[in-house]
Amino acid sequence: MSTGTPVQRHPARSREARITAPDGQPVIEIVRDFDAPVDHVFRAHVDPELVVQWLGPRRLRMRVEEWEMRRGGSYRYVHVEEDGTEHGFWGAVHDVQPGRSITQTFGYDLEPDHPTFDRAEFTDLEDGRTRLRVVSVTHDVATRDAMLRSGMQDGLRQSYERLDELLAGATA
Repeated sequence: MSTGTPVQRHPARSREARITAPDGQPVIEIVRDFDAPVDHVFRAHVDPELVVQWLGPRRLRMRVEEWEMRRGGSYRYVHVEEDGTEHGFWGAVHDVQPGRSITQTFGYDLEPDHPTFDRAEFTDLEDGRTRLRVVSVTHDVATRDAMLRSGMQDGLRQSYERLDELLAGATA
């Protein structure tokens, strides 16, 4: 199917993230609108002091170990469960176009041989609103499907709700 099959829609106040996984393709596309200007949404993705306030499910604490959001940079952060269990994530930053896009790899410590290649695009929707579109290319369809089954969708929903809250405080 060329337009892709919607996986699941999550309400996030008045918005929802649309997650699409095209049949037979190792791709996940996420589209989400925010009631904040592009520069605020972009900064929330590149400033580690802001990222720790919204990225990940609410039950987790985030620790940044490395954060160089620039062409040729890299990053590593750890999500810590209430019981102390840690989940490490890392990647290489391929390109950053301020206010426009971030291109990077994204890896998980427990699946080091299967990082994704991700591109986040930030679009000005006028009236102080922004559309975020993220396209992730995985190793294969099985890896993509495992990501979708992993709880990624709920974590993404909670992250974007937290980002809405952060952005509301920044624009108030």
